[in-house]
Amino acid sequence: MGHSLTLELPENVYQSLLKTATQIGQQPEILAVQWLKKITQQQKTDPLEKFIGAFNSNIPDWADKHDKYLGQSLLDKH
Repeated sequence: MGHSLTLELPENVYQSLLKTATQIGQQPEILAVQWLKKITQQQKTDPLEKFIGAFNSNIPDWADKHDKYLGQSLLDKH
């Protein structure tokens, strides 16, 4: 059974959706559903998800700033 969902998109998001849909000859509504299906499938099959919360850290903001810390670590080593 399907469900209806009404969304209010920012103009730039809608224009991107419309442009892509037009290029492939698809209705924007259909393309949006395809995109949502794809992203939910990717989330279900994330191989690293099982490790979320598996490790303790003494860095309280690790979740928010992990890219910064990893990048800094790479710079420090090279």
